[in-house]
Amino acid sequence: MIVIMQAGATEAQIDGVAKKLESLGFGIQITRGEKQTIIGAIGDKSVLQEENLTILPGVQELVHVRKPYKRASREFHPDNSIIRLGKDIAIGEGLPVLVIAGPCTVENREQMMTTARRVAKEGARALRGGAFKPRTSPYSFQGLEEEGLKLLAEARKETNLPIVTEVLDTRHVDLVAQYADVMQIGARNMQNFNLLKEVGKLKKPVLLKRGLSATIEELLLSAEYIMHSGSPDVILCERGIRTHETGTRNTLDLSAIPHLKEVTHLPVV
Repeated sequence: MIVIMQAGATEAQIDGVAKKLESLGFGIQITRGEKQTIIGAIGDKSVLQEENLTILPGVQELVHVRKPYKRASREFHPDNSIIRLGKDIAIGEGLPVLVIAGPCTVENREQMMTTARRVAKEGARALRGGAFKPRTSPYSFQGLEEEGLKLLAEARKETNLPIVTEVLDTRHVDLVAQYADVMQIGARNMQNFNLLKEVGKLKKPVLLKRGLSATIEELLLSAEYIMHSGSPDVILCERGIRTHETGTRNTLDLSAIPHLKEVTHLPVV
């Protein structure tokens, strides 16, 4: 549910509505737009007598969010989210296109530093690299783990590029968080709900990749897990889905991007 405040509602009126909702056990999120403020409320609607809210000073109307995902919904948060990856770097609608680049896997110091310098020279604004790698075969290289994270940190120190790197397991969340500026959730882990909840608790930006066979609604519900756990800063990644095509690894679903722009305020890469 969202409470739409009247244009010109005072801070005292907004605070009064927020406190009323919190007293009823609702979690709230306040979004201040150019003309109006919206208070998103998540909780048990059965305890709410709507007329007790609508008579509060400054309230214009109540609107029920129809989507199963709430915090990720554009109904809940009409304005586009701007997410900061680093001190001077952000992603979102209206900002310059942001390129995140780097090797799939961190293999050694020479490879990482050479690539990082080239990435920075060519104008990318963030550096990615895998220290932990999910592989289809158990015999494939699984990554350098913490040593790879240290190499990423060294590359960041030289280039000033924020680091995007994947976390695979709840056991590694705190370790990866020590080094990463953005926590990446890979396609295979998009519905690893325990991992999503643990990453959300960090309140760091999260890059969430769409699963191999996931619907758009499932992607947004995974984002909802992260946001519900504490982090509002989720970046959605359309990285291709599995289709009947065998000539390419994945099929990029370009039509998903304008659809996501309609239903969510979260940025898409």
